[in-house]
Amino acid sequence: MSSTNNQDFLPRSQKWLQISGWLLPFLYVLIVAALYGAFLYAPRERVMGEVQRIFYFHLGSAWNCFLAFFAVALAGVLYLVTRNEFWDHVAAASAEIGIVFATIVLATGSIWARPIWNTWWPWGDPRVTTMLVLWLIYVAYLILRSSLPDGEKKFKLCAVFGIIGFLDVPIVWMSIRWWRTIHPVVIASSGGGLAPKMVHALMIAVPAFTVLYLTALLLRTAMHLHQGVARELNQAVLERGRP
Repeated sequence: MSSTNNQDFLPRSQKWLQISGWLLPFLYVLIVAALYGAFLYAPRERVMGEVQRIFYFHLGSAWNCFLAFFAVALAGVLYLVTRNEFWDHVAAASAEIGIVFATIVLATGSIWARPIWNTWWPWGDPRVTTMLVLWLIYVAYLILRSSLPDGEKKFKLCAVFGIIGFLDVPIVWMSIRWWRTIHPVVIASSGGGLAPKMVHALMIAVPAFTVLYLTALLLRTAMHLHQGVARELNQAVLERGRP
């Protein structure tokens, strides 16, 4: 894509930065409310005790990990249809944020598992295994991005990789229903056995993490757009200085 087209992204990135600024006050309020709900409002779980409170952050991160990887796949489809480099920037930003959320899911899951299941990592558990595979898929996606020079070939390969990688998300979600696992089914038609105050705390935590994801996506995409323009301007200066 030409530098003129890339520089046309600057007004859009400025708008995204403005929107992220509008979201910040709501994000602060939601994060404070989520912390209050998880640590003070929600009751202590009778069997697991205080360690169960990590559940609100674990599930909030898991939901937004799936949302981020869905955005990678959707942006990949939009790039293949439109050949607009903007969607590649969105996919890259969302993949980076999704990896952060996926890492939080794996870390909090291990912390939660140690006192409950007497192990940091229950090898062979379908949910844990498929989640680790999902994390590895998108780590590989980022490695692929960093190893290829910018251009249509890179954008196509990354778009296809991101779309195919998302196929593991429904497998992770359904793993506790398809196979025998020590993971409980928390989200179910019966309510999953959660106390009403626990449900309320969860209903605050998930939106808080979602607004965090959206804010981070806007900021990171704007950074990718500015970095792309800076690279092209630097290349133009170098070419102009050649004899």
